[in-house]
Amino acid sequence: MVNTMNRHLLLGLALAAATAGAAGPAHASLELAKKYNCLACHQVDKKVVGPAFRDIAAKHQGDAGAAAKLVEKVKKGGGGVYGPVPMPPNANVPDADIKALVDWVLAGAK
Repeated sequence: MVNTMNRHLLLGLALAAATAGAAGPAHASLELAKKYNCLACHQVDKKVVGPAFRDIAAKHQGDAGAAAKLVEKVKKGGGGVYGPVPMPPNANVPDADIKALVDWVLAGAK
């Protein structure tokens, strides 16, 4: 009886971990976008000051080097690609968080 209960508990924990892992990265990246104030200038599906995250993903679809370019752009800032308003540098954001945000954006910001 105890072994059966332990197995069910382990199966339940494994299922919960797998489910959380599937939903976790997108949720975590949206939380990162909120944490670092990205949403002041960008939204998932509409242009604000900067382009919509989904427009960025569409523009870079099929570009194998897009992630590296965008990580650099987010870190150092830049302008002229989507209009006259430059994006300020985000040197205070850890590289791992920038990478997570860029990967999330390039995946369609779902």
